[in-house]
Amino acid sequence: MMSDTNQKNKNDLKKRAYVYALNLIKFVDGLNKKDLGVQILSRQLMRSGTSIGANIVEAQAGSSRKDFTNFFLHSLKSANESSFWLGLLRDSRKADGTKADILIGETRELANILGSSVVTLRKRG
Repeated sequence: MMSDTNQKNKNDLKKRAYVYALNLIKFVDGLNKKDLGVQILSRQLMRSGTSIGANIVEAQAGSSRKDFTNFFLHSLKSANESSFWLGLLRDSRKADGTKADILIGETRELANILGSSVVTLRKRG
């Protein structure tokens, strides 16, 4: 049986990923959509960034520990990909550097949590 602490941590992670996705949407909405590079990079970022939370939700509906672990791994990969797109937008000066850095920081924190979770799940598996 799952402890109350584990359930709270899962809910906190899901909520944090949801708020992250909302912040990402606001960030992308503020970019210059007339710029072709922005269009391409922001589409990729939206896909990978919103996938983080979606995979966390899917993990919780998984039918086995292996499913759960795999969805967390997909979420981790999406976080790593999102960091890449955010870095490109920042370093190409197509996005505000400070805003991008804040999102990159949150992306890394989510990735660290997911990475630790995958390692723990694989040890128990």
